[in-house]
Amino acid sequence: MARDFLLEIGVEELPARFLTPALEQLRALAGDLLRENRLAYGDIITCGTPRRITVLVQEVAEKQEPLVQEVKGPAVKVAFTNSGEPTRAALGFAKSQGVKVEELARKAVGPVEYVFAVKKEGGQPARKILPGIAVALVTGLHFPKPMRWGDLDMRFARPIRWLLCLYGGEVVPFKLAGLQSNRYTYGHRFLSSGRLELAEAGAYFDLMRRGYVIVDVDERRETIRRQVTEAAARKGGKAEIDPELLDEVTNLVEYPTALCGSFDEQFLTMPEEVLITPMREHQRYFPVRGEEGLLLPRFVAVSNGGTDNIDVVRAGNEKVLRARLSDAAFFWQEDLKHPLEDKVEGLQKVVFQEGLGTVYDKVQRVTSLAEFLTERLGAGPEERAHTLRAARLAKADLLTNMVYEFPELQGVMGREYARRGGEPEQVALAIFEHHLPRFAGDELPRTLPGKILSIADKTDTLVGCFGMGIQPTGSQDPYALRRQALGVCLIIIEGELVLSLREIFERAYNNYAGRVAMKLAREEVLAELEEFVRQRLRGLFIERGLSYDTVDAVLTAGFTDVAGAWQRGQALEQFRSAPAFDALLTAFTRARNLSKKATHDQVDPALFETPAEEELYKSFREIAASAGALIEKREYGAALARIAELQKPVARFFDDVLVMVEDERVRENRLALLKNIAGFIGKVADLSKIVVSNK
Repeated sequence: MARDFLLEIGVEELPARFLTPALEQLRALAGDLLRENRLAYGDIITCGTPRRITVLVQEVAEKQEPLVQEVKGPAVKVAFTNSGEPTRAALGFAKSQGVKVEELARKAVGPVEYVFAVKKEGGQPARKILPGIAVALVTGLHFPKPMRWGDLDMRFARPIRWLLCLYGGEVVPFKLAGLQSNRYTYGHRFLSSGRLELAEAGAYFDLMRRGYVIVDVDERRETIRRQVTEAAARKGGKAEIDPELLDEVTNLVEYPTALCGSFDEQFLTMPEEVLITPMREHQRYFPVRGEEGLLLPRFVAVSNGGTDNIDVVRAGNEKVLRARLSDAAFFWQEDLKHPLEDKVEGLQKVVFQEGLGTVYDKVQRVTSLAEFLTERLGAGPEERAHTLRAARLAKADLLTNMVYEFPELQGVMGREYARRGGEPEQVALAIFEHHLPRFAGDELPRTLPGKILSIADKTDTLVGCFGMGIQPTGSQDPYALRRQALGVCLIIIEGELVLSLREIFERAYNNYAGRVAMKLAREEVLAELEEFVRQRLRGLFIERGLSYDTVDAVLTAGFTDVAGAWQRGQALEQFRSAPAFDALLTAFTRARNLSKKATHDQVDPALFETPAEEELYKSFREIAASAGALIEKREYGAALARIAELQKPVARFFDDVLVMVEDERVRENRLALLKNIAGFIGKVADLSKIVVSNK
């Protein structure tokens, strides 16, 4: 009968960020190893806490499935004579494979029939296979920062303290990391005493619960969510449950108990981010808001234990938070004594990036680039003034006490200090918004000064890093350049900003010229950056629902106008379902295929010899004029519909005209006409990238 297989790796407390990836690895690895070893199995369940990583595989077969191998031998006509007698080739092949010659099977491979040696290998009992699988499961896990302990060569996330491994009720024996596997585990560090004996693998969850351990991660998460919500509600508030914080707290405790604490109301005079950041980032507390959404002087903490002495635990958490908020209040008052302007010159002592100067130098470059962008986007005098003022002050909060203590508040504190310092609201908002987006799914800048400043700041960083040869490789991106490039694209797309990305890159590179010794030449930097952005746009457009070949068609036609590329992609994707699309694709394909042979694009109407040529030329000029106007207005769907009207004159042209005539001048003139048509259509998209079967 099939039995459950259980492996629990008992460890010293794991960092919260290690647990979820480890469980994902364990699930995949268990399935791979069981399949490789031909052991049938049911569901794979992974679970864990800070002190254990566990996999339970249900209904693992007692024996391996038999292995059937077919080894190809010589052709039948070589292995046997016409009378059916085996030749030396057949006899030798059968002997080499350990089978009798009369047991050789025959099978056709294409037009030729061959002999095959069919070998069957019986399966071994699971109890002989599982010890090796258990060792491979432990040693196959990888962690960001593995460690060694004692005098062992073994590496793991944290020292391994016990190994529980059962197949049904039978111990799966193996030795690893100086430990012998057995049937013993341990409950909660404080609420449970002594080791716990597990009689059978399927009883694991019940045993853990008796040991005050909620080992199922999803159950533990929902328990915390419910308790936090209820604890805040009992005090008349609503807990602000951040999903990432909830996941982190889930991986920090084994037996959660939520408690609601309080702090002095006087701290509420500070910006709420100053209160939430210490609570969430440093203490792992959940903030509490009132009915109107305002922050209350309360928080919800999650204790790793029961309700005994809960008041003592609450008082301890309140004391720790009080100290944090008192420090924040001191920093707040000290920072308010001096306006941001007073800190700008001090940025000359802060290094931005090795080889790229100081943060003050960056401020100068960003200001110059922002001024250029205000001109390109037609900003009014007031918006221009606000943008340039925000550019000057954008990095000044780096030198505040608050940001020094809480780096996560950069931008937030710049905004708040600008407000308290009497700066216009648009300046204060732009200082904050120039950091957006900070992560995937984050909000984008809403004000024009914020959009301009964010683009300028991120572009300056991208060009500087690429110019110094600092580029993301594989999964490594220490300067978050992928995120910054994607941020620039999203701001341009969502704001429908008419900008040339190449022009911005060129301007940013010029800002470095003469001040920084770039390792790469301008054209090399621009080419690499454009390819880098193209990759980001391809992923973004597909993620937003465009077909992969639509994306390739649009990007091949050009993407330096990022907003225009996205709009062209949307228009083409929609137009592909219209009946006129077939006409458009036909016209483009026929024109493009022959136009590749054209040596120039100058069309001379005097060389036309047929009415079909004249009709196509006339139609093309009329359609190019009207469709071109639509393209200028970014009405790409209407432009595609208008261009599709070329299909009929193109079809007549190919029906009535022989393009590749002997007269070179006539031939080249006809090819030039087709080249003009293909080139014009290609302004919207390179339709040769469209896969017809995907329509």
